[in-house]
Amino acid sequence: MQQKGTVLFEELRKIISKLDVSTISEERRAILQVLVGFIQEKKDLRKPINLNFVCTHNSRRSHMAQIWAQVMAHYFNLEQVYCYSGGTEATALFPKVAEVLRKSGIEIIELSTGANPVYSIKYAADAHPIIGFSKTYDHSFNPKNNFAAVMTCSHADENCPFIPGAEKRIALTFEDPKEFDNTLLQTEKYQERSNEIATELLFVFSKIK
Repeated sequence: MQQKGTVLFEELRKIISKLDVSTISEERRAILQVLVGFIQEKKDLRKPINLNFVCTHNSRRSHMAQIWAQVMAHYFNLEQVYCYSGGTEATALFPKVAEVLRKSGIEIIELSTGANPVYSIKYAADAHPIIGFSKTYDHSFNPKNNFAAVMTCSHADENCPFIPGAEKRIALTFEDPKEFDNTLLQTEKYQERSNEIATELLFVFSKIK
């Protein structure tokens, strides 16, 4: 349940209230518990909680995870949570990702155009916007030390065995909605992936005491 003091956008709050963590399997919960443990340890020590979500192109899953993690931290009124994302290479935030997140009540404004646009991403009236654009995981925009590298795709997890500066590496991989690009199922599958990521991160942050 949303905590007192947060001012998430109303439509976003409604979307979160419909997420059902009971759909998460026991096997998946065991994986999520590793992330819970990292966040809880940092909170107990009153240290900043830095999460860098890593995928190959930083165009789909890593952005979804970064944004939903920041949303859930705000939803549970958890301070000092700073979420980032990056890839093993930079491309661009895929437009369909922005589309499905907007449908969830997140405000996304394009600040620049070109091959790799920059976006302002807001989930609450009183929160600083997330600055979204595609970048490598070691880009200067991202933390250099004292963070968890959360690997959101199996390709990046398998082909990038070492993330410099990461305190912990967590394999939290999701299926790639890109497989449905240019098909009749594209919108449905992107929404499905966004909902899955949101549900799992709701579960993670609900466990923080």
